[in-house]
Amino acid sequence: MLDIEAPNVDSARMRRAGKELLSLALMDSRNHTLRWIAAYERELEAGAMRVPQQPELSPPLWELGHAGWFQERWIARNVQRQRGARCDPSQPRLASILAEADRWFDDAQVGHAQRWTLALPELQAIRQYLVDTLETTLELLDNAPDDDDEALYFYRLALFHEDMLGEKFAHMSQTLGFDAGLLGSPAAVNAREPLLFPATVWPMGCEPGGFVFDNEKWVHDVPIPEFEIDAQPVSWGQYAEFVADGGYDRSALWHPTGWELLQREGRRCPRHVDQIRHGVLQQRLGRLTRVPQAQPALHVGWYEADAWCRWAGRRLPTEPEWEAAAHLGASRGYRWGDVWEWTASSFEPYRGFAPGPQRDYSQPAFGTHKVLRGASFATRGRMRSAKFRAFAPPEADHLFCGFRSCAP
Repeated sequence: MLDIEAPNVDSARMRRAGKELLSLALMDSRNHTLRWIAAYERELEAGAMRVPQQPELSPPLWELGHAGWFQERWIARNVQRQRGARCDPSQPRLASILAEADRWFDDAQVGHAQRWTLALPELQAIRQYLVDTLETTLELLDNAPDDDDEALYFYRLALFHEDMLGEKFAHMSQTLGFDAGLLGSPAAVNAREPLLFPATVWPMGCEPGGFVFDNEKWVHDVPIPEFEIDAQPVSWGQYAEFVADGGYDRSALWHPTGWELLQREGRRCPRHVDQIRHGVLQQRLGRLTRVPQAQPALHVGWYEADAWCRWAGRRLPTEPEWEAAAHLGASRGYRWGDVWEWTASSFEPYRGFAPGPQRDYSQPAFGTHKVLRGASFATRGRMRSAKFRAFAPPEADHLFCGFRSCAP
């Protein structure tokens, strides 16, 4: 690994970075991936690094190989990489330097359950694959034009894809219960009064220029009536009041699907929480930890967030409300970025949506997932954007997710 120290390598401005800074960021991201995998190697069974088969987990060796495969597939093997978002992904691609890479690591061909059945290469071979693919990527980047968003598109895509993988490794370490020494905690924040915003017409989505995820295209005006929204996410202290008032025992507060899930799991508090009525005790990276009451409630699924809002006489913000408040409230104490935040909105395409070359990024989730906005304490700085649209099934609670509320 290389020690990368460069100004703005973790900056949100990376979406418009030129090739020199982008090169440093790609090395930084790959180093971060390798630090995570070294932690998994220490904590799990040596070599194979086996983990139990669960919906929110993938074998760490598979995730590691997929990172190298993704970068190689879209850059070194992509004969249309200079076309950027206009690339036709159905065109033939060059062969991988790893003979069975497509059979092992192409997530379009390898279903989630199948990842546990593959005879993957040894860890050292996959590490070498990551070294070799990054070396080729950096050589190609060095010869790319510096002021062409299309020519730099796939380098930026590979960077952000690997940054997302880093946060996925963080989620997995919490699920598996070990501390890799790579994570902090969400900040405890003194509560502030909710913020009132007048009716407005808000430009949702992104303008052309720099890197844009397909589900952020393109900017369009959305009218928003006057609304009141919390200045920060709901805290553990606030959530504990809901639990103490029997919130997990009152079906009227819950979406029917959420209530069925609750009964099936026998749950009476959020995931990883051992105690909540007399101070929050939470399993955090394998250790039972007393959590400050002022920290944002964490590992709360959409159904739980929705139920809390019903109990409190509030509601979840819509996606346009959240985005407008994040921009307009920046100077008024609107705080975001400690936890991913559920919104009331289902994940749907903006009008005029056209899928990017990575066809399976957004489209499969439309209509079934809910939108999360913001970022978490595990999110790299260059991924933090008030325009970014994260999405997950409403039952997902393995993420570093919480919520804030609006007046009804």
